[in-house]
Amino acid sequence: MPRVLVSDQLSPTAVQIFKNRGVDVDYLPELGKDKDKLLEVIGQYDGLAIRSATKATEKLIAAATNLKVIGRAGIGVDNVDIPAASRRGIIVMNTPFGNSITTAEHAVAMIFALARQLPEANASTHAGKWEKNRFMGVEITGKTLGIIGCGNIGSIVATRAVGLKMHVIAFDPFLSEGRAEELGVQKVELDELFARADFITLHTPLTDKTRGVINAEAIGKMKDGVRIINCARGELVVVDDLVAALKSGKVAGAGIDVFEVEPAKESPLFGLENVVATPHLGASTTEAQENVALQIAEQMSDYLVKGAVSNAINMPSITAEEAPRLKPFVKLAEVLGAFVGQVTEEPIQEVEILFDGSTAQMNTRALISAALAGLIRPQVADVNMVSAPIMVKERGIIVAEVKRDKSGVFDGYIKLTVKTATMTRSIAGTCFSDGKPRFIQIKGINLDAEVGQHMLYTTNRDVPGIIGLLGTICGTAGVNIANFALGRDHAGGDAIALLYLDQPFPEKVLAELRAQPAIASAKPLSFDVGMA
Repeated sequence: MPRVLVSDQLSPTAVQIFKNRGVDVDYLPELGKDKDKLLEVIGQYDGLAIRSATKATEKLIAAATNLKVIGRAGIGVDNVDIPAASRRGIIVMNTPFGNSITTAEHAVAMIFALARQLPEANASTHAGKWEKNRFMGVEITGKTLGIIGCGNIGSIVATRAVGLKMHVIAFDPFLSEGRAEELGVQKVELDELFARADFITLHTPLTDKTRGVINAEAIGKMKDGVRIINCARGELVVVDDLVAALKSGKVAGAGIDVFEVEPAKESPLFGLENVVATPHLGASTTEAQENVALQIAEQMSDYLVKGAVSNAINMPSITAEEAPRLKPFVKLAEVLGAFVGQVTEEPIQEVEILFDGSTAQMNTRALISAALAGLIRPQVADVNMVSAPIMVKERGIIVAEVKRDKSGVFDGYIKLTVKTATMTRSIAGTCFSDGKPRFIQIKGINLDAEVGQHMLYTTNRDVPGIIGLLGTICGTAGVNIANFALGRDHAGGDAIALLYLDQPFPEKVLAELRAQPAIASAKPLSFDVGMA
C-alpha cells in the first residue's frame, strides 16, 4: 500500500480521501516547519502532500529515496525544487483550478476598492471623521479593463467585468480570437492595452518575458490616472517604478496582493494612501482552501493507485480513463527506446518518434517520455518518464514527433529512429490484443518478435546455416532459446535474428559467437517486461 505524508494543514476530508482510495496516510502538519525531522522521515513515503509551509528543497528531495509524487494544494510551486524533483523522477502536481474563482473575485474586489477608495474611507470613518468630499471615487461602468494574461483566472475576471458593463481588452499570446469572442473581450497587443486601459489587472505566470512587465517604460505608455491590480506574482511589477508613479499621480491607485518577498514585513508601497495592500489573500477563502485540499488528495491517490497523472508540472497528464489503454503502449515505447539504447554505442544526436494509426490519437507526450526513458537508461540507470525529457535536453539531443494516419496492416504502431554522426537506426513495434509489446520492424526489415526479459540480437548476411549456427552454439553452451524470429531485406541481403532466451546470454559464449565469420554483430539485450 502506498504511503503519503501530509506535512502541512489539510482538511480532514482530504485526509479521508487518501484512506478511501487505498492510500496509507500520515497527517503530521507540524513537520512542515521542522526541517530536520522532515528530512529524517521523508524516505519512508511514496507521496508528500504540502501547502506553502513545507519547503521541498534539493536536500529534502535527495533524502526522499522512495518518493514518487509531491502534491501542492494550491497553484504556486515556488516552495518545490522542480528541477531536483524531475531529475529524481518525482512528479510534482498542483491544483491550478481549485482557487481560480477566489483569486479572480479578489482582483474584482481590488477594482472596487481602488475605484471608491474603500480602505481609506473606512479608516477615516472609524476615526470619527466625516470626509465625504475627500473620497471622490470613479464609476467602473463603461471603463476599460486591461487584462494581462487571459488564462484560467484572467478569463473569470473578464466575464465578471463584462457583467459589470466594463469594456474588456486582453493581452495574451495564447488567447485565440474565438476564445476572446466567447468571453466578450477584445484581444490587443500589450502597448495598446497600456494606452487604452483605465484599470489594468495582472493574471500571467512569472516567466523571463513577464518579469517586470509593469515598469517605468510601461507606465509611461499608460493613461494618466490608471489603476493597477496585481494578484498574480510580485515580480511582475518593478516596485520602485510603481511607487514613483503613484507619488506623481500618473497612477491613481494600486491594489497589491502579492510581493516579491513574502511575508512582506516592509515595502515602499506601505503607507501610501492610494495603495490597497493585502497579505496574499487571493486564494484565501474557506471554499478555495477546501477545494485545493480535496483535489490534491484525489490527484495523488489516482496516481499512486491507478497511474493517472493530472495537473503535473513536469510530466504529461494521463487520465484515469486513458491509463488502461495507454499502459501497454507506454511499455512498448519504453521497450523500443531500450532496444535502440542498448545497441547504439555512438552519441545520439537526433530522435524521431513516429506514431502511425491509432497511436497518433493517443497521449503521445507520455509515450515520447517513455521512449526517451528507455533510450537513455543504459547510460543513466535511475531515469524514468519524468526525468528523461530533461536529461535528453541536457545532452543536446533533438527530439521530433511525427503523426500520420494508418499506413499499413497494423491498426497502430510506433517507430523510433535515431541518428548519430555516422548512422541511422530504426525500430518499430505494436501491441496486440493481449497487451504485450512486439517488434515488427528493425532496420527496415519486417519481422514478428515477442519481447522477453533476456534477448540476443544478431545481424548477418542472408546465407544458409545461420539458424543452425546460432542453435548449435546456444545448445552447446546450455542456453535455452524460448523463441526465435528472423527477417531479411531480400534474398542474399542483410538479415537479422532475435532470440528470446531463458537467461542472460553468457559473455564467454557471446565472444565465441562474435568470432564466427558469418555473424556481423551480436548484442545481448535486457528488458523490464514487468514494468508499467
